[in-house]
Amino acid sequence: GHRTCAGCGPAIEYRWTLKAAGEDTVLAGPTGCMYVANSTYLCTPYTVPWAHTPIASGGSFTSGMAAAYEALIRKGRYNGVYPNIIVMAGDGSAADIGLGSISGALYRNHDALFVMYDNECYANTGIQVSPTTPYAGMTTFTPFGTKIPEGKKLPPKNMAKMMAEGHPHCYVSTTTVGYPVDLMNKTRKGLNHEGAAFMHCFTPCQKGWVYQTSMTVEIGRRVVEAGLFPVWEYDPEEREYHYFHPPVQRPVTDYLAMQGRFGHMLPDHVANMQKAANQNWRDIGMDVPNELIEQEDPERHARLKETEYAMPLNRGVGA
Repeated sequence: GHRTCAGCGPAIEYRWTLKAAGEDTVLAGPTGCMYVANSTYLCTPYTVPWAHTPIASGGSFTSGMAAAYEALIRKGRYNGVYPNIIVMAGDGSAADIGLGSISGALYRNHDALFVMYDNECYANTGIQVSPTTPYAGMTTFTPFGTKIPEGKKLPPKNMAKMMAEGHPHCYVSTTTVGYPVDLMNKTRKGLNHEGAAFMHCFTPCQKGWVYQTSMTVEIGRRVVEAGLFPVWEYDPEEREYHYFHPPVQRPVTDYLAMQGRFGHMLPDHVANMQKAANQNWRDIGMDVPNELIEQEDPERHARLKETEYAMPLNRGVGA
């Protein structure tokens, strides 16, 4: 078994990604939750060869693995088939410290799948802010207070769009642990693509986000239904984006209210989050219902001022 937290989103992503990849796989991963927790001496949950790399070296190490297999096959020194080469890096590594090495690997078009499991913080070292931490997401580096009541002022880095626009020859996709079949299908597409592929997977973190452990998959669905994490894939041959249109469009409060990290939000903050979600709906070609447009008015959330906590947790499955 693994040693990560109960309800761990990245652990779910790992299981489904490797289930889709199969046994003929080699795995690399920079330092992060899934390596510090799972690479204790003589204790590992992995059943395929894997290597633990420095946090900034996910792209460069994986480039070396791919180049080595290509060279061995070309020289006739390796008679097996080219394996599924996968690196799984957290958002701190992929979108921050190791961004350059992953971008370089994608640009050189090494035949490998680069996965960013995104728990929107540096969870392994104490829940510090990362480039993908959402607006108003509370971390140990973005506490809320009288000077900055929202906690984090900046929106998250749009990592997948950066990869697609900057490396148009690569297959790029987004997915979440809320849609396991979609996650596994995109894993297969990325591995079957001849050349580099990048997958951004939304993976909730129970410890950093503060929610009931059984709600990980539900949160992975709700973030899409609330318009805060568009799910799509980029086809390098057509150079087009194909967007998933969820059957339900929720107000952002249906997502925010499930997590303690948003418990400090005030009416203006919720309205700003709804504006961002509504723009995401338009960007993926969906109409915005009037009731969601009305949620852009802070007065619609005025009741939050009267509660002890701005947004009390609703831990029910039907929240």
